[in-house]
Amino acid sequence: MRRWVDYFRRNNSGAVAPTVALSLFGLVAVGGIGFDYARLASLDTELQQAADQAALAAASQLDQQTGSTARAVAAAQSLLVNQTRFGNDGGGLTVSTGQSYTDAGGNTVARITFYSNKVDAEADTNGFAAATSNDTLAKFVKVDVAGRQAIYALTPIVGAMRSSTINASAVAGVGSAICKVPPVMLCNPDEASTNTDELLDFNPARGTGLRLVTGNATVPGNFGWLEAGIGNGTPALAGELGYNVPLGPCQPTTGVTTKTGMDTAVLNAFNTRFDVFANGNTTCPNQGGGTCSPAEDTRKDLVCDPKNDLSGCKNDNWSTAAKVYDPYWDSNGDGTKELAALPTTGALDPDIMGYPHDICHSSLLSRQTCGIKGDALWDVNAYFRVNYKLDESGWRSLLGSPYSGTTTVPARYDVYQWELAHRSGTGTAGINFSQVDGGNRAFSIPATGRAGAAAGGSQPDRRVIAAAVLNCQALNVHGKTTNVPVPTWIKVFLTEPAWPRGSGPNTYTDQKDIYVEFIEKTKASEDTFGSVVRRDVPYLVK
Repeated sequence: MRRWVDYFRRNNSGAVAPTVALSLFGLVAVGGIGFDYARLASLDTELQQAADQAALAAASQLDQQTGSTARAVAAAQSLLVNQTRFGNDGGGLTVSTGQSYTDAGGNTVARITFYSNKVDAEADTNGFAAATSNDTLAKFVKVDVAGRQAIYALTPIVGAMRSSTINASAVAGVGSAICKVPPVMLCNPDEASTNTDELLDFNPARGTGLRLVTGNATVPGNFGWLEAGIGNGTPALAGELGYNVPLGPCQPTTGVTTKTGMDTAVLNAFNTRFDVFANGNTTCPNQGGGTCSPAEDTRKDLVCDPKNDLSGCKNDNWSTAAKVYDPYWDSNGDGTKELAALPTTGALDPDIMGYPHDICHSSLLSRQTCGIKGDALWDVNAYFRVNYKLDESGWRSLLGSPYSGTTTVPARYDVYQWELAHRSGTGTAGINFSQVDGGNRAFSIPATGRAGAAAGGSQPDRRVIAAAVLNCQALNVHGKTTNVPVPTWIKVFLTEPAWPRGSGPNTYTDQKDIYVEFIEKTKASEDTFGSVVRRDVPYLVK
């Protein structure tokens, strides 16, 4: 073997040097390109990570509250400082996410752009800048980091390019969930039958009554359900509607799943919030082991057979009051009931009265002049005449500011809060005192032996719930539909239990009707009701 090596060396020594020289040039070129490419790839990774992290930091501030876009810009620019170790263009270590830059054509280009929806964010269309007027619109953000150069060390030796510029951008949004809420939805009452906008907003006036028909969730305006998340069937849904704190997982603020089905057991569980237990303790489902407590203020238009000492109900059997509130009356004596003017005499009032509907939703179903959404006008004078024996000047004086000496009408939810704080409003007229309705009694505090659940801490108010508003026409929501976008979550006050009032042509409410009053849209970080917890997690879109 050694002889062959020696032979090769003796007979090829003149060819080795040129061959090595030529090979060395190629080796230097390949090595140089490999070295500089590794720098380029590392710089690209650094800039992309900087863009990703800045976009995530910016998205974490998009709560649709005042100042959100300014906070997002600050988060992208200041709360997160990224550095590059592979950019060697003399630009320093800091990766810039400044708010704008000038491109090759001399145009000013935004580095931080906001979008109102995911489609625009992905397509980079209809973007807008940070501004107070855009705070409620901004739900997605794109961050472009300033381009940096990688100046090559070895590639120029072989006559190749001397540098490359790397740019990076990232788009992020916030994935949110609302927790401790029943799985409730309603189709947008303001949506036209021709609507194609899945994100059409719903903006009723505070205090607007909503007649939610639970028997059919496929018609716009009607009340329906979302997937409960703790199991299938009626028991799971009933538990989520009746439990003090829903046990199922949080509902996403958008991308919900609708659910079909309606069962009396669901509404029975719902009615426990009003101290109405249709079948004793069995009304509260045992799936998951939740508790169904009445609210502290159970004001309603139902009566029960009282105990001898009048301290509460003998049993769980509630019934409709002897007379239902009806603003229609024969004002001109022609034998026909009309709504020429609201009655002002106590002779026409019922003996007891819960929080009434909007006037356009009152009286028989055949007489109602509003659709699903009311007009926020309710007979507050009749309410105080019946329950407190006060005229308008009297209740205004009792409630005080901002109602005394003005024409301002409180929302029913405002009266509810006042009653909780003033349980004996006028000595013996208040929620602490029962009311006579023939041989029955009406109670406005728990009267069936179950303690009321006070709102606070982890306990939501039993008469306030959040509901998802969907644009059912645009979405073609029928039955179970997955990943449904939710443009609006609203807070509503539950004015009465689901209960049949009247029958046939003399029906006031169906057994599957639930009437509520709009309070406000849910807020991301300023929930004043303690009824929801919102969890926000930023995520990268691209």
